[in-house]
Amino acid sequence: MATEAKEEMVFFDVETAAAPSPSDSSGQWWLLEFGAILVCPRRLVELSSYSTLIRPGDPSAVSRRFSGDPALSAAFRAAPPFADVADDIFALLDGRVWAGHNIRRFDCHRVREAFAAAGRAAPEPVAVVDSLSVLAQGFGRRAGDLKMATLAAYFGIGKQTHRSLDDVRMNLEVLKHCAAVLMLESNLPSGVLPGADDGAVTRRRAATSSTTAPATPPRPPPAPVVLKVNGRSCKRDSTGKVVTAAKGAATATSTGGRRVRRPMTTTPFSMILRHSRAIVR
Repeated sequence: MATEAKEEMVFFDVETAAAPSPSDSSGQWWLLEFGAILVCPRRLVELSSYSTLIRPGDPSAVSRRFSGDPALSAAFRAAPPFADVADDIFALLDGRVWAGHNIRRFDCHRVREAFAAAGRAAPEPVAVVDSLSVLAQGFGRRAGDLKMATLAAYFGIGKQTHRSLDDVRMNLEVLKHCAAVLMLESNLPSGVLPGADDGAVTRRRAATSSTTAPATPPRPPPAPVVLKVNGRSCKRDSTGKVVTAAKGAATATSTGGRRVRRPMTTTPFSMILRHSRAIVR
């Protein structure tokens, strides 16, 4: 059944336990937290939010990730299992544009795995916007490695907490800052904004500069038109008139090493008129 598209887009993030160890026969990633905000795609403002801790099937997964926070460990023991929040998460994600940082390679897979483990059909997006790919192409690496913590520090937004709801809100703010910088740069002459280039080259800018054709050399002036009149060559000026030498002048040709002087033959006016009409047409 086709998924019905919904108006709001959803930014989401999942926090998981550490990667499965080689000794773990199940090889399962445990979801520990899910956070999302619904965003108006025309104004990029948050409309509503949702977050929940998720109690994993393996209690040791919490201690591997949050071993230094006893209060948080206790909160996980009271948290619902994924099956109890699957309906809420499905309603948030299904039929919407999904957005997030590095979600194509990580978060999308973890969500689908969690639904599969619960024996449920996974939600489906109408499109996916991965801000990591978008910024790598449009913003470049002027901010460093493009991790969310690095981008947040670059724009002075704050420190990443690695909590789902905090991270998605930070993700939205980072995108707004990057979009504003790129809009300013695209509408101002090069060098007007101090440090606008910062030695950073975006992939798009690099591709544009590498494919730019070299400057076309100036075209030489057109050669005078040369026509045949009475079997002989004659030139025309810019108005189409035949250029002839003065009466009685002579042209020199080379024949067998001897220079022969020949009298200039006057071109009949009827031939000039015929060629002038041809040029006008």
